[in-house]
Amino acid sequence: MVDESELPDSVIERVSMMESILIESATGGSSQTDVYEHLRRELVADDTLKALLPTFVRTHRNLSSFWGWIKYEAGTYAERRVIIGAGFTPIMDHLEGKGKAPGDKLVSDALETFDAEGVHVVWNKALSRRSSDPEGAITVARTLLETVCKRILDECAISYTDKEDLPKLYSMAAKALNLAPDQHTEEPIKAILGGAMNLVNGIGTLRNRLSDSHGRGGRLPVKPSPRHASLAVNTAGAVATFLVETYVEKHATPNAA
Repeated sequence: MVDESELPDSVIERVSMMESILIESATGGSSQTDVYEHLRRELVADDTLKALLPTFVRTHRNLSSFWGWIKYEAGTYAERRVIIGAGFTPIMDHLEGKGKAPGDKLVSDALETFDAEGVHVVWNKALSRRSSDPEGAITVARTLLETVCKRILDECAISYTDKEDLPKLYSMAAKALNLAPDQHTEEPIKAILGGAMNLVNGIGTLRNRLSDSHGRGGRLPVKPSPRHASLAVNTAGAVATFLVETYVEKHATPNAA
């Protein structure tokens, strides 16, 4: 049984502790298998952190299993340290805030206030995958907008089915919030709202366009890069925040235009 009081308080210190235990295990042995198992269970329970953990942590539940892998993966202590350190780089970068844009916090604050357990969790997944898993990040960006739209439609008591795709869900949510272009007569407002709708349509099709080779004359499919993922995630975050802030404002002021 692990004494929780003997473990570090912060997540980043716990991740660093796990890394140290694995290095010990790979370079002479470690007696802290119970601590490793405890930390591993804790971290894999968090979907965002689980996606960032090294594959060898997700695969090996205890130090005996890990040792059985690492001893054949690399023959020297130095090589093993490099493998372990590289494996922990994505999660440490995430916890240290590396690669985050200034606007990320603004979006995070808005979405956490709106729905901490649903929408905000999806946003964190999108952020965590921008660099390490561009294709996954694009998919989660689309899921973020779908989740926001559905939550707003639920709050507005507007029914929808599983057949509605992202553009349709956004159109329904926008209409409920008076954000549809045809609900306005001022050209600048119509242009902005129309632009938001075009962005949503683009996110809805971006992943398929990047990964689908059909109709390309035999050319290989284009693999999304971190810059594609950043575009999709940042755009989804901006549109999601726009929807949420509009909903909150109208909810607080029912007669707001």
